[in-house]
Amino acid sequence: MIQRVSLAGSTGSIGTQAASVVRDNPERFRIVAIGARSSVDTLVEQAKEFSPEIVAIAESGREAELIERCPRGTEIRSGTEALASLGEAADVVVNAVVGFAGLPVTLSALGSGHRLALANKESLIAAGPLVRSAKETPGAELVPVDSEHGALHQCLRSETQGVGSGRTVKKLVLTASGGPFRGRKADALKSVTVDEALNHPTWKMGPKITIDSSTLFNKGLEVIEAHELFDFDFDDIEVVVHPQSILHSAVEFTDGSTVAQMSHPDMRLPLGYAMGHPDRLATPYGVIDWATIGPLTFEPPDRIAFPCLDLAYQAGRVGGTAPAWLNAANEVAVDAFLAKRVTWDRISSIIEETLMNHDAMVPDSVEIVVEADAAARRFAKSALEKQAQA
Repeated sequence: MIQRVSLAGSTGSIGTQAASVVRDNPERFRIVAIGARSSVDTLVEQAKEFSPEIVAIAESGREAELIERCPRGTEIRSGTEALASLGEAADVVVNAVVGFAGLPVTLSALGSGHRLALANKESLIAAGPLVRSAKETPGAELVPVDSEHGALHQCLRSETQGVGSGRTVKKLVLTASGGPFRGRKADALKSVTVDEALNHPTWKMGPKITIDSSTLFNKGLEVIEAHELFDFDFDDIEVVVHPQSILHSAVEFTDGSTVAQMSHPDMRLPLGYAMGHPDRLATPYGVIDWATIGPLTFEPPDRIAFPCLDLAYQAGRVGGTAPAWLNAANEVAVDAFLAKRVTWDRISSIIEETLMNHDAMVPDSVEIVVEADAAARRFAKSALEKQAQA
């Protein structure tokens, strides 16, 4: 049976790769809804290729252009709720929206009882309790798209007692490429440029997540995400640096055995796994030639040069709205760095200063999560202005 697919954030790096998976597997998937924040030209191109029933754009005032340029009969949706509505539109919803804006899509998809292929980790970071509640909706299923969490999902699937049972699992091991600055010490990172930070050695990603990878903030988010997805204590989630990015994550069991998922870096693999779950696709991505793969190396992360990792562990252990504050502060700091208003090494200090003002609320409603996000952004912008004046 062909599954109906909705792509929220269809014009970005993850969204276009999800479209590629559909293109490669027409007997498995059909795109029925696409949406983006503002990329009209790419949306029109995708609409002409895939003939979706719905095209959504979050930026108001652009619907007339879409109506004129999209195939006749396409339903055009626009405004703040347009992307969230895509969560109700298909059997499989790929949430590739960047940042906190992806939360409504996550809640909509799970609340509608659909399978959510989640590439928007900020949903789990900022609103873990709300996402856990939405997952209880009959028919709802969440399969992570991150290569690391997709790997953990596959490794834990091999455990007969099921994902997250914790009975025979000792710890989860998340791997990090180390980003473009692996091996550099803190003093050598004060003058790195935006172009250097965007030059990831392994993965092709959007600018925000690429900067997060350079600071190891992205890995910190993934630690919190692993905690939310698989219900493991933070002390039982380890991060190791693996620059070849071949082993994507592993699970260590109580008897000393370790199960790992390995492939060449290709986001289409975890996307296809999440979209097709519980079945695997017949189209191979990232296949390894074992005769030529070369050596694989592992090392501990440098927590002094990359303090964002420990800030994420700290916020995760505090819980409540602390992860939402962490995420919001980082989004403000990264935007400022990309705009060349703050240096790379100041990203972590803005996050740290913001977390010191955390309001300790319990995120048991969307309103509280939104308020926490807004409050954290205010503090982060204030911290940014202080640093600019210093």
